[in-house]
Amino acid sequence: MSSTIEQLKARFSQAFVAAFGAELADTDPILVPASNPKFGDYQSNAPLSLTKKLGQPPRAIAEQIVQQLNVSDFCAPPIIAGPGFINLTLKPEYLAAQLRSMQAGERLGIEPVKQPQKVVVDFSSPNIAKEMHVGHLRSTIIGDSVARTLEFRGHDVLRLNHVGDWGTQFGMLITYLREACPEALTTSNALKLGDLVAFYKRAKQRFDEDEAFKEASRQEVVRLQAGAEDSVKAWQLLCEQSRQEFQTIYDRLDIHLTERGESFYNPLLAAVVEDLDKLGLLVEDQGAKCVFLEGFTNKDGQPLPLIVQKSDGGYNYATTDLAALRYRIQQDEADRIIYVTDAGQSNHFAQFFQVAKRAGWIPETVEVVHVPFGLVQGEDGKRLKTRSGDTIRLKDLLDEAIVRARADLETRLQAEEGREETEEFKQQVGEVVGISAVKYADLSQNRNSNYIFSFDKMLALQGNTAPYMLYTYARIAGIARKGKVNFDQLGTNVQIILKEDLEIAIAKQLLKFVDVIQEVEQDLLPNRVCQYLFDLSQLFNKIYDRERGLPVLMAEEPIRTSRLVLCHLTAKTLKLGLSLLGIPVLERM
Repeated sequence: MSSTIEQLKARFSQAFVAAFGAELADTDPILVPASNPKFGDYQSNAPLSLTKKLGQPPRAIAEQIVQQLNVSDFCAPPIIAGPGFINLTLKPEYLAAQLRSMQAGERLGIEPVKQPQKVVVDFSSPNIAKEMHVGHLRSTIIGDSVARTLEFRGHDVLRLNHVGDWGTQFGMLITYLREACPEALTTSNALKLGDLVAFYKRAKQRFDEDEAFKEASRQEVVRLQAGAEDSVKAWQLLCEQSRQEFQTIYDRLDIHLTERGESFYNPLLAAVVEDLDKLGLLVEDQGAKCVFLEGFTNKDGQPLPLIVQKSDGGYNYATTDLAALRYRIQQDEADRIIYVTDAGQSNHFAQFFQVAKRAGWIPETVEVVHVPFGLVQGEDGKRLKTRSGDTIRLKDLLDEAIVRARADLETRLQAEEGREETEEFKQQVGEVVGISAVKYADLSQNRNSNYIFSFDKMLALQGNTAPYMLYTYARIAGIARKGKVNFDQLGTNVQIILKEDLEIAIAKQLLKFVDVIQEVEQDLLPNRVCQYLFDLSQLFNKIYDRERGLPVLMAEEPIRTSRLVLCHLTAKTLKLGLSLLGIPVLERM
């Protein structure tokens, strides 16, 4: 099933050529949804943009375009409005035919891309020996949704977890544990991650205050880098302990990742420095090897350096990121590389992307993208923390979301006389609603913005929330149960009748789903899916309005079956859309 927007663009391109010549074939028709349904469904603003180029009034241009515009198979005759807008209204027959195409499969008529890409999505990336906290929430959830959308479109997606598993902190931690808890360096699971984090904090304090300890830690790093057997084993045990704890969180969130930490690229770092040197990009400054950046200056207006090898011979994040970028292009053969990290790292990405481009390491056929996001804030507008000022552990946040969702369910059950549910049902609904609410609250915001974290708002049954979407789906499942209808047996050649305004509005909204998915594929903004699903849910829930709603089960045939198809397509669209956000549906709530 072709996108309506894509079909219209193709017809406008033909009309531009027929009216004004081949040089206008690629002109943007500037198609936007009509601001008011009474003016139609879409509006083209192209005549106004062509006025200067063609030297004609926009209305005259509009008349010439309309004369050549062949859309009679799916639109009513185009209407020219105002100074030269072209308004287009879709025919009900076209809407019905498109809905039948959607009804035919689980993909709702959305075909995979014709030329799939190899895409690397780098997201989550917690640090070893530290617990995942609220700061990891956005990268993990946004990255997963981006990956799901690209996978649905048919791309070959490699989901990479670039964990912080290397560096000075390991020398510091191993040195401290040799004194405080030596069994943790030789025995699996000798410590819980929480204990490991506590030891890490003490080790850091000691490192900052004790010069002898600091030197011993540095020597431990040298031993680790040299491959000393006891140091490597200790490092592996610490990594495995953290890995198990991370996986518990990922399982709860239904996140799938391939771990490829910083240590993976260690053997490749020297070559990065050597190759930059051979290319003449490397400058030695105060003993450090660096590349001076274009467009980045210090307070004195001097170019800023990107250090790739420190004066002591060590490497840093930029070196590792350059090595990782080269590996992903040369070995993974990626066409598109997406990094999902907080907006605070935007300069870092712009800088090492610049160095890689100047070195000729990013071919013109490869796209590298930083997907930034804002902060998670408390209701006081500051960075979300515990009352004591500590960073909130992600595990605790998810636990509280589930407890609150379960409590809301218990309150609703008490309000509904005679309704009793099993413990298993209550546990499942609490888990799904709680975690879905956290995910949706994050994804429904434009990722470039900070957002206020509020359990009360995200768990509300009204508004642009996960519970509202899940409730809408469950209501449709309830229609099927009440009418003893098997949606899957309605067939694909059902007569779809669209006469009521609400039927037509729901049909048009359903057809927009393919456009939304294609937009997210390009701009990587999952909030577009959330807004679309919210608009669809609001429209659909109008069928229950006592005065202006539409009867479904009580309607006469063939209207009854036609409306059941609308119900089924709405449910399928909600289920698919929510799945792209990492959210499962519930048949009952």
